[in-house]
Order: sequence, then structure tokens, then C-alpha cells
Amino acid sequence: MSGQDERNRLTRRVRRYARVGAALSGAAVRMGAARLAGDDGRTREAVILREALGRLKGPLIKVAQMLATVPDALPPEYAAELIKLQTNAPPMGPAFVRRRMAAELGPNWREKYAEFEMKAAAAASLGQVHRAAAHDGRRLAVKLQYPDMESAVAADLKQLKLILAVHRRLDPAIDTSEIFRELSERLAEELDYGRELRHILLYRELLKDQPQVRVPEPLPALSTRRLLTMTWLSGKGMLHYKEAPQEVRNRLATWLFRAWWEPFYSYGIIHGDPHLGNYSAWEEGGEPAGINLIDFGCVRIFPARFVAGVVELWHGLREEDFERTAAAYEMWGFRGLNRELIEILNIWARFIYGPVLEDRERTMADGIDPVQYGRREAFRVHRLLREKGPVTIPREFVFMDRAAIGLGAVFIHLGARLNFHRLFVSAMERHPREELDARQRAALQKAGLIPPGDGRER
Repeated sequence: MSGQDERNRLTRRVRRYARVGAALSGAAVRMGAARLAGDDGRTREAVILREALGRLKGPLIKVAQMLATVPDALPPEYAAELIKLQTNAPPMGPAFVRRRMAAELGPNWREKYAEFEMKAAAAASLGQVHRAAAHDGRRLAVKLQYPDMESAVAADLKQLKLILAVHRRLDPAIDTSEIFRELSERLAEELDYGRELRHILLYRELLKDQPQVRVPEPLPALSTRRLLTMTWLSGKGMLHYKEAPQEVRNRLATWLFRAWWEPFYSYGIIHGDPHLGNYSAWEEGGEPAGINLIDFGCVRIFPARFVAGVVELWHGLREEDFERTAAAYEMWGFRGLNRELIEILNIWARFIYGPVLEDRERTMADGIDPVQYGRREAFRVHRLLREKGPVTIPREFVFMDRAAIGLGAVFIHLGARLNFHRLFVSAMERHPREELDARQRAALQKAGLIPPGDGRER
């Protein structure tokens, strides 16, 4: 990198510091005013913070969403608001689109598409999506990364590290050092659209035997590290079916459950960002015939021991076997736990595992306000960990916990009533864990995520 490039990057980071600092300072002023006005304390503060972050493009939105799902990484009022975050910032305009497309595909980029809509169809935290068409008639989705995202990630992560360090000093119940490492690595991966392309190829392989689940087809010749072109999957959002007959909502939830859990049990791989915006349903004859998976920037690959820990903890909780739960936390990477700390962690584990522990039909929340229940359990865990902790959260736990909560939220929105226990057991029993490493390695090699004969990710 030249000296000029390095100076430009430093300038962009300084600008990002200023923009984020201004947004958060403004939020802090509004929080102070809300307190003086006697508003509802932390709840109002959390709303103000969510609104401030929602106006910022970039990784802070994703970081806030992730932290909101880790037990006690944030006050429960903040978590309840930040988990709702979706970027509402307007997309970048035509000038940006032309610059980005020319930079990635050359000055004749328009000739490589039969059609290209300059107006964005959707805007997210790191990029925006445009509709297009291939010369063979296929409808396409073209995902463009916003400018200077690498600088934004570097700047935001530096500020996040400081925030988490202060949080550890003020409230040492949870050691967030491993959380920071995990967030840093996953965000760096999400900026690499070449890697996301390989994730799509991976999921096309993982789900090839599930005809009800569709994954887009990527076009490598029209993709780069900051540009991703794939086939457009038409469908209706999950909330479109919120008032549909119970049987329809149950069918959608069953397909979602299998699309998420089957790759985990068979390959140790999860779709790490399961929220409503990343799924849609395709129809035949006016009825849902299957689901589309849309975004693959956040995919987490686990070792076999972690998958074994998920199964072991389920058995331990269901059989009230303390030794099995202790062994599960060790498999997950928790260290230095005593009996008291394990019992505290089991409070949260019973909340997360609750729907799959009982062999009966139920909704995900089972008649309890899931937000209030989650807050109550998080507060209880927090209070106990302050007395008995601290606990260091293993990095692999971060996305598993976040994804499980995100998937549960989709089921809650759908109002699905299923025997989640039997779905869980069925997925678990179909895939012997002793073969997981070999299956995972073969799938990663086929998708180009590791070279042939190698066991390491690229």
C-alpha cells in the first residue's frame, strides 16, 4: 500500500470516528434530556440509542444486533431495542452505483447485463441490492458494498473495543474479550463478497436434498470482493403469512427449522443471521411451496466438538444430569467454571432450549411474553454472575446464541405451533456426529472455502 493510500485510509477512519461520535453524542444529549423530563429510564435511553444507530450505515448496526442477543452483554432494556435494528438509511444514489460498477467490472459494465435498475431495491447495513437481468433472461440481484466500509469497520471496531473494555471494568460479570474477537473476524468476512459467493455455493450443496428450500445461484464472472451478482429469488416475506391459516404458518416454520438445523447437525455449519429479512416464501397455486434463503454474509463453521456440546447440553438439561451439562460447557470452550457458575448458565440454557426439551406441540413462547421473559431471565443471570463470576463467553457461543434467538423470533412472528422437540430430535438422529468432520471438509472443499486435501478455511 502506498503512503497516499494509507493517508487516505486514515482520513476515512477519522471521518468515521467523527460521524459515529456525533451520532452517539447526540444520542447521549437526548438521553440526558429524557432523564430530566422523567421518561422511563433505560427503556427510553435504549430507544434513543437504537434510533441513532439506525441512521448510520456500516458495521455498528450489525455489532449492536449481535450484542443484543448475548446474555448480559448489554442491559436488558438496551438488548430489547437493539435487536430490532434494521437500517433505515436511504440507499446510495446513481453516482455511487456507476462508480462502484465501473470500478468492479470495468467501464463497459452495463453491457454485461441485459437490464440494470439504477434505483436500489433494498438497502442494508453494509451494502445495497439492485435488480438486473442476465442476457439469458435470468432475473438477477446485484449487491454493491457501500464505499469505505473497510475503514468504517476498522474505526467502529476500535471504538467497540474501548466500549467493551469500559463495560468490563464497570460491570465485570461477563468478560467480553472473546466476544470482541469473534465480532471482529465475522465482520471482516462479511466485507468479502467473494467469500459470500462461496458461502452460497456451500449452502447450495448443504441443502441440495431439501427441495422446499431455494438458494440463489451466484455468477462469479459478474462478482468481485465488493460486488456480488446472483439469481433473484422471488417470494413474499414471512410477515405476509402472519394471518394465514395455522397449517400454513406451521409448514413455513418446519421448512425454516430444517433449513437451519440440518446443516448444523450434518456439517457443523449455521446461517448466522436468521432474521425475517433474510427469508421469503415462494408459492405455487397461491400457497407457499417452499422458502428462499437470501443473505449469506454471516455463516459460522464449527468444529465437531461444538456440535457435540449442543447435543450434550440438551441431554443434560432434559435428564437433569449436572455432569452432562458441565461436560457440554467444556466442549463449548467455557473454562474455570465451578458448580455455582454452571447452575447460573443453566438458567439461560433452559430458556434457549425450552421449546425443544418438551415432547409436545407448543408455540415458541408458549403463552409467555418472550421479551419480558427473556429480560427477566437475563436480569436473573446478570445478578447471579455479578455475585459469583466473572465468566468469559467463548467466541463460538456468540453466533450460536444469536442465531438461535433470531430463529426463535421468526417462529414467534409466524405464531407457529409445532412439536419442536421432535423436529430437533429428528434432525439430530439423522446425522451421526462421528462423520461430521469428513462431511464438513468435503463440503468446504467443493465450495472453494478450503483447497483440496486441506482442512483449513481460506
